[in-house]
Amino acid sequence: MKKKIALISSSVLVLLLIAMAIFAPWLAPNDPYATNMALKLQGFSTDYPLGTDYLGRCVLSRLLYGARVSLFIALSVLVVTLFISMFVGLLAGYVGGIVDLVLMRICDIFLAIPDFVFALVIVGALGGGIRNMFIAIVLVSWVGFARIIRNMVRSLKESTYVQYARTIGVPKRKIMIRHIVPFVFPQILLLKLIGLGSTILLISELSFLGLGVSAPMAEWGMMISDSKTYLMSHPMLMFLPGIMISFTVLILNWFGDALREAMDPKAI
Repeated sequence: MKKKIALISSSVLVLLLIAMAIFAPWLAPNDPYATNMALKLQGFSTDYPLGTDYLGRCVLSRLLYGARVSLFIALSVLVVTLFISMFVGLLAGYVGGIVDLVLMRICDIFLAIPDFVFALVIVGALGGGIRNMFIAIVLVSWVGFARIIRNMVRSLKESTYVQYARTIGVPKRKIMIRHIVPFVFPQILLLKLIGLGSTILLISELSFLGLGVSAPMAEWGMMISDSKTYLMSHPMLMFLPGIMISFTVLILNWFGDALREAMDPKAI
């Protein structure tokens, strides 16, 4: 019962977060990109519920639009890395031999470097911006899941029904698509959902350093970076986007854990 309540509660919060991002243009009280130096660093008011930043932009509107940017990039990374991981993991696990050896050594090289450091190196080489940040996050996110998939496929390849399919002459491609992918895909998707919060953190970290989302686009990490000069005089400018990042990561992690427990066959 507790697990169902946790899953329902976390699902509702995730849906609210998605709805906030989708309907940001209608929920935002002001244009998030409109500047007005006469209204800079204003406190809470009717027109600006969470005040204004150092350029007179509405903080609430920028927080809402920041959700769109962070969630869109994170979900895009999830989709792309899911397919890359599935392809590499299936190929290495089922074909084996020299293919498996080469692909796993490539994975070892990637895994030897911390994700954040590797992403910094890639973005530093390619330059800042959303596209290059997206490429960097994809390159550091697929490796671990590819290795997990490879191990799962190696185990499934020795199962009775897969061996029987090979015995009767079913092609390798059809075996992978019909007998292996349906078992592997849901479990990897679940792991990717659990890691979605970490992706949002990485997006915010790179944007905070000026290597991700660029002005004037609203993004939580960049909002914190832009407000660090006003930490002592206007701490809410840094506190509010930090709260949004923390709550979003917390909600996504809670949802992932609740979903994992609900799908655990041992818990049934």
